[in-house]
Amino acid sequence: MAATVLPPLPADRADKDAFVSYSRLSAFTLRAIEPVGPQYLSHARRALRGRTWSEDERIQAQINVKNVEEESVSEDEEAEDPVMLTRDPKDWKGQDHYKVLGLSKYRYRATDEQIRRAHRKKVLKHHPDKKAASGSIDDDGFFKCIQKAMEILSDPVKRRQFDSVDEAADVQPPGRKSKGSFYKDWGLVFESEGRFSKKHPVPKLGDEKSTKEDVDFFYNFFYNFDSWRSFEYLDEDVPDDSDNRDNKRHTERKNKTARQKRKTEDTARLRKLVDDCLSLDPRVKMFKDAERKAKEQRKWEREADARKAAEEARRAKEEEERRRKEEEDRSKEEKLNSKKAKESAKNAKKKNRRLVKAAVKDVNYFVDGVASASIIDSTLDDVDLILEKIDDTELVDFAQKLSGAKERDAVKAVFLEAGAGLIGSGKVEETDFKSIRA
Repeated sequence: MAATVLPPLPADRADKDAFVSYSRLSAFTLRAIEPVGPQYLSHARRALRGRTWSEDERIQAQINVKNVEEESVSEDEEAEDPVMLTRDPKDWKGQDHYKVLGLSKYRYRATDEQIRRAHRKKVLKHHPDKKAASGSIDDDGFFKCIQKAMEILSDPVKRRQFDSVDEAADVQPPGRKSKGSFYKDWGLVFESEGRFSKKHPVPKLGDEKSTKEDVDFFYNFFYNFDSWRSFEYLDEDVPDDSDNRDNKRHTERKNKTARQKRKTEDTARLRKLVDDCLSLDPRVKMFKDAERKAKEQRKWEREADARKAAEEARRAKEEEERRRKEEEDRSKEEKLNSKKAKESAKNAKKKNRRLVKAAVKDVNYFVDGVASASIIDSTLDDVDLILEKIDDTELVDFAQKLSGAKERDAVKAVFLEAGAGLIGSGKVEETDFKSIRA
């Protein structure tokens, strides 16, 4: 087997230890190693410039920080609070992770890329090696805060838990006497609340041009708000002690009860928020006024229809009453006329009968000289027989003929004609006459 050729022994002690380990392994196997990769470059840089491991890392950290500080950044740099720089990293639940990374103005809207870039800048700026290189006290407290903030915000579950209790992202509702724009101020409030919604898209508050349907949909959405907000972030730490399981279970029960209580309180808070906004919404009053006017209009129209129907019924009743009265008057008039006609006919009949009897008397009962009582009676009996058998029309015709006859023969001829007509019609027998046809 060919002899193993080793590189020269390095001067640095750490490199010497690595060289010895490498030599022991290489004593059994000969391998060709190519001088590539960041490890080789780091070794070459240290060897050429005579640096130790710690010196090289410190110098490289300073170079990286300088490069980062010289990079052009699209977002404005957020000023760091001096008090924040002195935070105790053990109190990580009380720290503002977005503020630690300089993302206060983005908060829950910050993207993963923004979080990654912000973390990189903070790490390079506050790395303990840089502080040590600049002569500062070796304090890595804020650096641990940065690392914890990155741990929370880079984990979707942990970030959502922190966002649930991030009060800095909440927008406080305006007061009842606020002079600002109702739609702008309350719109920001519900935009902040909408970040917890499971349902998307979240409706906007809108403005004075919003329809009643849009406004009703907005309030119904938030009255039935389905929130993913949870409060695990505020849990009391469960002791990691397997020997005291009762204490661990007790703490878990306390945390569960506290989460449920906070969830109930948050639901009540949101409902009151919606109630307050609804009571101040000028559109609601406008819609109610419009609905009231429409209701009054419909009522007026119904009453107008009722008035019209009542007026038509009154007119119909008056018309019916007028027709009834006219009918009664006409009936009375007809009855009166009928009565008059009957009386007139009755009088005319009496007159005609008197005229017939007078005509017989005027011609001396158809005899010469003084008519005896028997002749008078028999003649009048024949006249009564004719008057009894003829109807009113025939009586009128009979009387007219007699009124035109003055001589006894003419009068008798009229009686004979009337008698012949009765005999011909079968109303009387010829033998019924006693005098006129004798």
